[in-house]
Amino acid sequence: MRALIIGRVAASLPIGLHVLAPAITAFRRRYPKVLIDLRLSDQHVNLIEDGIDLAIRIGELADSSLLSRRLLSYTLCCYASPDYLARYGTPRHPDELVAHETVNLRYQSSGQALRWPFRISDKEVEILPSSPVIVDASEAVLAAMVAGAGIGMAASFMVASRLSRQELVPVLSEFAATRNNITAVWPESRRTNPAVRAFLELLIEVR
Repeated sequence: MRALIIGRVAASLPIGLHVLAPAITAFRRRYPKVLIDLRLSDQHVNLIEDGIDLAIRIGELADSSLLSRRLLSYTLCCYASPDYLARYGTPRHPDELVAHETVNLRYQSSGQALRWPFRISDKEVEILPSSPVIVDASEAVLAAMVAGAGIGMAASFMVASRLSRQELVPVLSEFAATRNNITAVWPESRRTNPAVRAFLELLIEVR
């Protein structure tokens, strides 16, 4: 492949850190002459107005003229540090979370706190914990959990490294909710861009 520039790839910070950064490393090994400009923000961007070639979004998409492709699935599960669980015990059911310290996320875009989904008896229910610690960045949720502040909820792709280092362990994993809403979107005008196609093909391989 001749030297190309993927202009701009946009994503939220969690997707950028935990999905795209490792993928970019693998992509650069395959195509060392391709340049990547990665823009991370939790604010919604307009691909056309902002000149974005490819965006990775999490959540359900609004109807638009953008082309799209679903990527990896993941689970939303509770986690806590071994130290916290040793001190306070491990809940066996989501109803027991009321007796525990919890850490929650507040969305920067809406100001709303994350409602925690659980799969209970083949139905999905949502719980809004009364958390004494609420932060507006998902990485801060992880850091607080690792420090022993309490139980928090996170996407499985965000915690892999912390699980391998035994900084966090799953809690209530039998009630975890599955999601398949990470999507790559790109403008029609980028359909024939070979660098965009190559990067998208690599993301499709990520599991």
